[in-house]
Amino acid sequence: MADRRRGPPSTRRRASPRNEEGSRWTLWLRRIAVGGSVLALLAMFALGTSVYFAARSMPGYSRLMSSQVGQTIVVRARDGTEIVSLGPSYGEWLHSDEIPQVMKDAMVAVEDRRYYSHFGVDPLGLARAVYESVVNGGRVRATSTITQQLARNIFLNSNRTLDRKLREAVLAMALEAKFSKEQILELYLNKVYFGGGAYGIDSASRKFFSHSARDLSTGEAAIIAGLVKAPSRYSPTADVDAAVSRANIVLVQMRRYGAIGAAEAAAVDVSTIKLEQEEGQNSARYFTDWVLPQLDLLLPYDSFEPIEVWTTIDVGMQRAAAAAVASEVPGGAQGALVSLDRDGAILALVGGTDYVESNYNRATEAVRQPGSAWKLFVYLAALEAGYTPSDRVYDTPTSIGGWQPRNSNGRFVGEVDLRTAFAYSINTVAAQLGNEVGFSSVASMARRFGITTPIATNPAMVLGSSEVRVIDLTRAFASISARGRSIEPYGITRVVTANGEELYRHQPKPGFQLVPDYVAAGMTDLLQTTVNTGTGRAAGIGRPVAGKTGTTSSNKDGWFVGFSSGITTGVWMGRDDARAVPGLQGGTAPARAFAAFMEYAVRDRPPEEFDTELQLPEWQLEPDEEWLFGDPDNYFFGDDDGAYGGPGEGERPLYPGEDGGPAQPGRRYEPGALPQPVNPDAPPAASEDFLDRATGARPSEESRRPPINVPAPPAPPRSVAPPPQQQRTVPPPF
Repeated sequence: MADRRRGPPSTRRRASPRNEEGSRWTLWLRRIAVGGSVLALLAMFALGTSVYFAARSMPGYSRLMSSQVGQTIVVRARDGTEIVSLGPSYGEWLHSDEIPQVMKDAMVAVEDRRYYSHFGVDPLGLARAVYESVVNGGRVRATSTITQQLARNIFLNSNRTLDRKLREAVLAMALEAKFSKEQILELYLNKVYFGGGAYGIDSASRKFFSHSARDLSTGEAAIIAGLVKAPSRYSPTADVDAAVSRANIVLVQMRRYGAIGAAEAAAVDVSTIKLEQEEGQNSARYFTDWVLPQLDLLLPYDSFEPIEVWTTIDVGMQRAAAAAVASEVPGGAQGALVSLDRDGAILALVGGTDYVESNYNRATEAVRQPGSAWKLFVYLAALEAGYTPSDRVYDTPTSIGGWQPRNSNGRFVGEVDLRTAFAYSINTVAAQLGNEVGFSSVASMARRFGITTPIATNPAMVLGSSEVRVIDLTRAFASISARGRSIEPYGITRVVTANGEELYRHQPKPGFQLVPDYVAAGMTDLLQTTVNTGTGRAAGIGRPVAGKTGTTSSNKDGWFVGFSSGITTGVWMGRDDARAVPGLQGGTAPARAFAAFMEYAVRDRPPEEFDTELQLPEWQLEPDEEWLFGDPDNYFFGDDDGAYGGPGEGERPLYPGEDGGPAQPGRRYEPGALPQPVNPDAPPAASEDFLDRATGARPSEESRRPPINVPAPPAPPRSVAPPPQQQRTVPPPF
């Protein structure tokens, strides 16, 4: 009998596994949806709270109007003349009703077409950027709205970090919550940067079109609106074609979104718009570009208050330098000039023929081969090793490790003195000198005199294969002018605030001796001869001038560096692409530019005769045989019979007195026997290396030892030269 308490069979079936799995997924989806909704609500609450507090703490509209970005810097010459004023340039503030509608439409069309419909952040624009990034690959493109750009310009920096983007979004929504769309657009158009130091549409309009922004035409508004994306790339004063191309894109966008009609867009020809022409030559900007970054190191703290920077530049000399370079530089080439006063103050600096055309500073940044101007360091090393300008050397065919230097004229003159070899820039002699003193010694000398670029130590380096900067080579010559003392170029004398507070003042630094003064005097002798009778004759200005020419292979570079009356000037000319310049030599255009500038630079200074008197040290002036053994009053001389005598004693036999006293006559020694030394503990008078250098040959072991019976003086320096009574020659190579 059936059990009636049991239900129908269908009610007793258990749920299938598939149904149970579906139930679990539904449950999890519900949980995720609820959890996501809660998180979204919390995020919205946090965002709303952030926007609320940001809006409450945000300055008022009038304060935002008066805020400025950046620091104004006035650069003055040594006489107080204003060279240039750098930093933000703000035009007249234009209220919303004064700004042409076409300017507003152009900016909205190209920068933020949904400006009037979003709340500071454009979700549609962001979603579209993310979609395009996923489909096409690559990074998410910038989607900043006008409000976000304004928030970044006023409150933030330009770092591309997630934190900065989130803060930017919050501040943008706070701006939208506090101010109207018209107020935000007014702030934006009066503060956005348009390049060339111009902030705001009025400043940009006056800079590029020479009139107020109230009178902007459609084409002019399109040019200004197109600058925001990349002010330097689309600047009409830098690249007219790029500016016109960008403005046409703005016009297309304005037509697409209904700001202008098709007929009006077709009638606008941006290429016919008249632009304000900038001054073509402003060479002082090369100097300010070099000197102003130094403020980061000189000033004790960061500040945005206006400052005045007083510099060493001489306005008249700067103009003369620019004119001298421009008048002499060959066609298609560039030129650079640096002029230093005797204390290192930069009097003039020209980094190119036209700053507007190219702001690349060839005086402080470019590195070029100096050619024979490098021989300054070769001959300095030789003079320090003991050569003098009158020593005889040989101009003959030379081979050093397979390298065979050639003279520019292809001839060899044989025996000449050092002075003539330098004046006529004889390559074979420089090669022999470098080989004798050591190429590493030449490199060390160049580094000692302030060359900061890499220096090779191969044989060809003596002819100027290592590249240098104009300012560094000029500094080296200035140290010769300072009689061998170091010179440190500087350009800033003091920095003051607008209210007169002094933030920095240049303190003169005592130089240190790079080479002995007699070495510097000998080098000055060689440099002066180069101008008087050698390759630098075109640099003569009717008063003592010392200098050196330099020409590289195929006439790619031409140099002249020299000094007169305490002013040292270096001139370089050549092409930026290092191609040959027909006829360019150091003794032609660079030397003439040097002379043209220096005639002006030294006009108010008395002529100064150079100190070329070689005051050699005593050890270099004494005869060899006396110099080797000390004071002649202590010498003992012996004849073939073994009799020893002192100066003036003839053949009278002498022997030292008791206890080291004066020598007494009457005692005679057997041949080969020597008196006892006065000071038996005295050190050797000369080292083996010294004897090799002094005699030019390696003596025997016995001859290397000084006589044991003679008082020995302190050992002389290792770098020695024969006395001037004997000729010093570089032997002809075999």
